This record gives sequence, structure tokens and C-alpha cells, in this order.
Amino acid sequence: MALKNRFADLHAEITAWRRDFHAHPELRFEEHRTAARVAELLREFGCDEVVEGVGQTGVVGVIRGREAGSGRVIGFRADMDALPLTERTGLAHASVVPGKMHACGHDGHTAMLLGAAKYLAETRNFDGTLVLAFQPAEEGGGGARAMIADGLMERWGIQEVYGLHNWPGIEVGSLAMRAGPILAAADRFEIVVRGRGGHGAMPHLSIDTTLAAAHVVVALQSIVARTIDPLEPAVVSVCGLRSETDTYNVIADSVTLKGTFRSFNAQVRETLIARIKEITTSTARAHGTDAEVTFHPGVGPTINAVEPAGHAAEAARTVAGAVIDSYPPVTGGEDFSDMLAQRPGAYLFLGNGASAGLHHPEYEFNDEAIPTGCSWFATLAEQRMPLA
Repeated sequence: MALKNRFADLHAEITAWRRDFHAHPELRFEEHRTAARVAELLREFGCDEVVEGVGQTGVVGVIRGREAGSGRVIGFRADMDALPLTERTGLAHASVVPGKMHACGHDGHTAMLLGAAKYLAETRNFDGTLVLAFQPAEEGGGGARAMIADGLMERWGIQEVYGLHNWPGIEVGSLAMRAGPILAAADRFEIVVRGRGGHGAMPHLSIDTTLAAAHVVVALQSIVARTIDPLEPAVVSVCGLRSETDTYNVIADSVTLKGTFRSFNAQVRETLIARIKEITTSTARAHGTDAEVTFHPGVGPTINAVEPAGHAAEAARTVAGAVIDSYPPVTGGEDFSDMLAQRPGAYLFLGNGASAGLHHPEYEFNDEAIPTGCSWFATLAEQRMPLA
């Protein structure tokens, strides 16, 4: 293990930052308190540049190394936003904001990058420039795109970009990753099935939208099983079904279905789009109804470039002694994919131990993971931009 000793000294302080963020969660593009605290700390650390309001509520910090001859500019990213959930942990630092909590560990990601920033601003043992992006609105808000549109990559000349995410089920102190796709494209669909409502006791006088919608739900499950190559990961899930009535004896004029579909490459993604539309409309028509399908494009797949993945893995081996470097792809989505679409880089998982799952009201970021995450950021900076 090569955890940096400085993070043992800073552990309590970083934990305090993390728990303060946890107690005061803010949703996408509402991260005003969090962003202000991040900017305040970066200035205290002596960062060479601190810019607020990038991508609405994002913060960028710049740390220049002892030398600049390499001309290298590396970006690190941490997300800051919380989720609209009611916390059920019972912890002393639990959310004080009703209906909002850090159920995905973004409080920990922000605190760890701040810890790394403090160390790197103190030591500056690298040749080049570090750009630290504290991103808003990862949870479905397009925060990465907002920062990119605000000039994140070009304004600061970022050449490579790296990030991490805590991962329940991986041992604390362990790091896991893979070259190539590591997280899926995450898209959404909405289907409205329209027929003719009526009395539930006389269904023959109606065109039953609930029955048609139910058949659509079942039929959509054939896509992955019978259209997609079994060696290509894909998911189609209908997660919501709502009719415009809420009674025991009324057949609704329309029923709405909502769901998600996940994929790892563009061809599979296009196939899913085409088949969802074809199966929905034909199944609805077979039951005498009409169906309208609307797609809501989400994030693309998170793809680790081979060479940067190697750099990230080497830093992980230095810090943790070993790295799980062939971790299987995960069908969750992450808008860090938008940054990786702009610049080569890599994304890895940091073990959170046996915690509740992400997006669960009993989830809690494991503060024992802080030294590992901080050390990985710092080690990657020093290895990727070594002093002569």
C-alpha cells in the first residue's frame, strides 16, 4: 500500500467536509451552498485560479506544478449534487433538508477531490497543470454538458480527464476498472397508448388501453432476448405504468408507460430504439389502440481510453497494491461519459464496502475510503506529470 501519509493527517478534516456536505444536500443546479464552500476551500488551499459559475453552479480550481515544461494539462472531476430521497440512516450528520439526501456518495467524491487539492497545492510535486472540475447536476441534469458548453475543456486546455465513483460491494481500499466501456448509455422512453374508455363492466364497448399497454410491456421484453446478440449487454425496462383513471371500474382513454434502455455501443443503441418503436406500435395496433413513442436521449456510454486507463490503473496499483483491472461493465449510466467524449481519460470504482446500494435511502458513503481516493488522485497527478 502506498497511501500518502498526508491523508492520514487530513482524514478527520476531509471527513468533516464530507459530513457537512452530506447534512446539507442540494439537487441539480441548486448546489449554491456546496459550490461556495468548495470555492472557499480551494482559495484557502492557495489554488492558482478558482472560478465559480462554470456550467451554472460548477467550480473550477487550477493548481500549477513546480514546473511547466511538460505542457501537460490534466483534469480531475468530482460531482456535487444529491438526490430527491428522504434519508433513513439515522446518522448524526444525516440530511437536514426534507426530501433530499446524498444517496450516491457525491459528498464523498467532492470531499476527496478537495483533500487531493489541498495536498497538491501544498506540494506541487508535478510538472504541468491540474484542472479540478467540481461538477453540478450529474443526476440527470446534464451538468457535464453544461460545464463543457461553458468552455471547460478549451478554456483551461484540458488534454486528459479522470474521475472515480464509490462502489458498494467492493472492499474498502480497493480500486476497480477496465479499459473500454465501463458504464452504459442510459436513455429513456415514454409511450402513450390511446383507445376508448368506458365502464369496466362493459369492456366490449371500449377499446381497452390497459390491456394493450400490458401486452406492450410483455412484448418489449423480447427485444433483448430475441433481437440483441447474446454477447452484447443490453437492458429494456418498463418502470412506470399510469392510466388517467384511479378507480376500480373505469377503463381509461389512455395509459402511459415510462422506462429506460441501456447499451454499450451505438449499433445496439439504434437497434433498441428501432425495435421499441416497432414492437410498441404494432402491439398496440393489434389490440385496436394507437401508441405514440417518445425517446429522451440520455448519457452515452462511459468508455475508458486504453492508454489513460493504463495510467489510472498504474496509480491504483501504487496506492492499493493491486487493482481489479477487468471489472465487468455496469449498466448504470454516468454523465462523465460526456467528458470522455471530449477528451481521452478514464473512470474507476472505489470500494465502499458492504453499504446499502447507491440511490437507496439507507446508503452512506464510507469515510474509511477517503485516504484511498485522495491518494489515487494525487498519485495519478504525480505519475502522469513527473518532475524531471
